[in-house]
Amino acid sequence: MRDVIVVGAGIAGLSAAIYCSRQNLDTLVIGKNLGGQALLASEIQNYPGVPSTSGFDLVRKIEAQARSFGAEITFDEVVALRKEGEGCVLKTSSDKEHSSLAVILAFGKTPRDLRVPGEDRLKGKGISYCTICDGPLFKGRTTVLVGIGEHGVESAEMLCKIARKLYWVFPSKTPGGDPSLFKSVVSRSNVEVFPNSKVLEVRGDKSFESLLIEFNGEEREIKADGLFVEMGYVTKTEFLRGVVELNERGEIKIDRACRTSAKGIFAAGDVTDMPYKQAIIAASMGVIAALSAYNYIARLKGKGEMRADWRHLKVEEEEEKGPLFFAPV
Repeated sequence: MRDVIVVGAGIAGLSAAIYCSRQNLDTLVIGKNLGGQALLASEIQNYPGVPSTSGFDLVRKIEAQARSFGAEITFDEVVALRKEGEGCVLKTSSDKEHSSLAVILAFGKTPRDLRVPGEDRLKGKGISYCTICDGPLFKGRTTVLVGIGEHGVESAEMLCKIARKLYWVFPSKTPGGDPSLFKSVVSRSNVEVFPNSKVLEVRGDKSFESLLIEFNGEEREIKADGLFVEMGYVTKTEFLRGVVELNERGEIKIDRACRTSAKGIFAAGDVTDMPYKQAIIAASMGVIAALSAYNYIARLKGKGEMRADWRHLKVEEEEEKGPLFFAPV
């Protein structure tokens, strides 16, 4: 049994992993993909100490830090969680089980699946849910994008500049998002669009080979080297019902120490009911969850908890030393 399992490899989860592993906790991070929402940011200008960076570069640096302190990171999707004794057991989509004394839920918002035959079988085998991450791998090749909204339009803009050919599929007349950017993308000679289309099947033997769609009342097979899915994100917390308390939006309810309603289970980042969804807030919540998890594990093992950075002075000390109310430990 591990000390702590962090569910989610975005900024919140990786920040939690840094603090857990630095405290010599046996730490495993399980994420569907690396980076989460942050990877959609082509430029971040409001992260303290980092004047300007891309979400991808920021995540890579945080990932490297977490690994340097001993955190193990694996890519899978947690589909079930249950309390068992003093610990927790997690089950993944690959039918593996992992157990730990504490769990930090930091999986943010999950990319929407196409929910068609062949998709689950070929995930990670030519199918990407992060154009910013994997787009450069398809430079000069043929790609197909199923994308809507701002995410879809921005992904199309990126792919049309690096791919030899881009097929863009979306379910309505327009994909939404920035109209001017959409117009710019579809004006390029290497872009072919399929509006009002329905995705029927993802095809391929050992890796993605083609996408079957219904377009203008007829089936059409689009052959490509890679498939990019940019249909937005959802908070997938249904598997947590009955385990931790959720709000009406499906977000995990936490207190100021990032504790959930279940002992030993903590949460951080966009998956929680914290109203502000920002990278720096996700990082800070990851740290809080990690410190809370450390103290919880320390109590289970009969060890001393981590002391606060500051302690309240006794009234007598305050009177003797002046107006200072806090003092460093």
